[in-house]
Amino acid sequence: MSFDPRTIGKPVYAALAEFRHEQEQNQRDEAKRKERLKEQKNQAVELYTYLSTWGLLRLKAEEKAISKDQKGKKQVVEAFFRCLQTIAERNDLAGDLGLQALSDLDTDDYLGLTGLALALAQEFSFWAGAVYWDIKGGD
Repeated sequence: MSFDPRTIGKPVYAALAEFRHEQEQNQRDEAKRKERLKEQKNQAVELYTYLSTWGLLRLKAEEKAISKDQKGKKQVVEAFFRCLQTIAERNDLAGDLGLQALSDLDTDDYLGLTGLALALAQEFSFWAGAVYWDIKGGD
């Protein structure tokens, strides 16, 4: 099998573009729509920093801790783990069992998955700028 460099970027772009489209179609209140889009963009950009500082296991735990009023942030973190699951060809990273699955990995597998996660987080950061090109400002 040959390597296709689009393997990582395609699912990331698709997830972020879907979130944007969903907000533009379903959220009639412009202020709420812009706030959700800003939340999604900021989370996508911050994934790499979070991962490199705190690690994959803590990001998975953080997914559970994100409050319901921060739906945009939670959507991005959930999408991140779905993409990681697909790219790593695992079926146990997204959802409620992901934390246990990460805890059960041996050291080499966890470190390898973390390296892949960092590359994926870079894609999220890049595509956030492209998909949310008109959304300005940080937190």
